[in-house]
Amino acid sequence: MARHAHYNAAEHIPAETAADPYLRPAFAAGDRARRMAWNLCRAVLYRPSPRPMHAWRAFLLRGFGATLGPHCHFYPGSKVYAPWNLFCADAVAAADGAEIYNPAPVRLGSHAILSQDAYLCGATHDIDDPRFPLLAFAMEVGAYAWICARASVAPGVNVGEGAVLALGAIATRDIEPWCVYAGVPAVKVKERKRR
Repeated sequence: MARHAHYNAAEHIPAETAADPYLRPAFAAGDRARRMAWNLCRAVLYRPSPRPMHAWRAFLLRGFGATLGPHCHFYPGSKVYAPWNLFCADAVAAADGAEIYNPAPVRLGSHAILSQDAYLCGATHDIDDPRFPLLAFAMEVGAYAWICARASVAPGVNVGEGAVLALGAIATRDIEPWCVYAGVPAVKVKERKRR
């Protein structure tokens, strides 16, 4: 099934920006400035904060537009590309090294967990277009889903409620609810008991 990009840089960045399409920016100047401000905040206030200060980091994420439910635990080594595109229910956790690359909206359900070095990749490039534009996809990780350590979720892939993506696995297709997936590419290995 073909996925539809939430954002296509070729539709937003004029060709006159740079003669070489590979040198064109993927986003407008305003978006780049907002990310620069967030990266500075992350480096100075978020990253050096003590591990137990989850409320502080949630406050910083909300200050940059994230929607977070109560009791979200984002650890200081976690990375969020664009807080304004992050929508979390309650008790979401992102461990040190977990990265949410979200140039398009990413939604995390209640009690969703991203373990150490888990990676949600929300964008890619159109390799068949000579302009090589960035394509960003909206994504969703369901409630009680667990993306284990060093597992990756490809652009536009959705993880169902209660699903588990095992250690180091790479999800290239949607993951069914309450199932465990493992391997590269990830395949269903078993069903998980529903809670």
